[in-house]
Amino acid sequence: MNPAYSVIFFSTATGAGYGLLILLAALAAAGLIPPRFGLGIAAFTVALTLITAGLLASTAHLGHPERAWRALTQWRSSWLSREGVAAVITYVPLLVFAFGWVVLGQNTGFWIWAGLAGAALAVVTLICTAMIYASLKPVPRWRNVWVVPVYLAMGLATGALLLNFLMHVCGLGAAWMVCLTAGMTLAAWSIKLAYWRHVDLARPMSSAGSATGLGRFGEVRQLESPHTSENFVMKEMGYRIARRHARKLRQLAFGIGGAVPFVLLLATLALPPVLAGFLLAVSVAAGASGTLIERWLFFAEAEHVVTLYYGARVSSGISGGK
Repeated sequence: MNPAYSVIFFSTATGAGYGLLILLAALAAAGLIPPRFGLGIAAFTVALTLITAGLLASTAHLGHPERAWRALTQWRSSWLSREGVAAVITYVPLLVFAFGWVVLGQNTGFWIWAGLAGAALAVVTLICTAMIYASLKPVPRWRNVWVVPVYLAMGLATGALLLNFLMHVCGLGAAWMVCLTAGMTLAAWSIKLAYWRHVDLARPMSSAGSATGLGRFGEVRQLESPHTSENFVMKEMGYRIARRHARKLRQLAFGIGGAVPFVLLLATLALPPVLAGFLLAVSVAAGASGTLIERWLFFAEAEHVVTLYYGARVSSGISGGK
């Protein structure tokens, strides 16, 4: 599939924003984070900015962005519509939570329940985003049980990196938060590795033979191309990335987004606050960069069964040529 940069930014930014707010509410409910004004302003500003910017960016991929609001009416049958509805509703309890924290200096009682409700809706929104892709039968790489866990884990990991950095800047840095962030980063990329292993080992779901019903007579091959020039379907659905490039980009994504933040986080435990803060900022940048590469690969490696019509062989392993 041809990667749409607006969708890549959307899924990465909203994932980090929702992950940050989910952890902020959960840790506050556990009594681990006090309602400091500085942290509240920083965390809610960063999270809501990422979420809003991501949602606005997602409309750029639509043919008529001005009609995006109409998608909200199809929530009974469309995961895209459910995502939009959930995203809009999520703002309400999160803004209430932000008001209690920033204006009243409270993150307990009614206010924390609002935060937990917002966190729950944020989880629902992330699941809806993942299900947009996991529900598509024509794309074998997306039609598996690992897509939803990957989206949730990546969102929580990048959100944890942000929250850990903001807590450190606001004078609330703690070893337990560093260890929690390192553990979530490791878990997220372990799940991503499991996803890659799954799609690489899965058998092809479709072929020209199964699509035409002629497979029982032997291998079905295309005699001529259906078009003399590249069309829209070939550009959008037939995008392919070379096998060797896919492997290198996977390694790069894992190294930058997973290994580098994990090592930097552990290193900060033995460093003075100023140097630790610098490394935490680098870990946030590295985590975001690795996630952007991972999300680009998520689309670039996907193959739509419509490409069978153009002579492609849809597989579930690493795509592309040699």
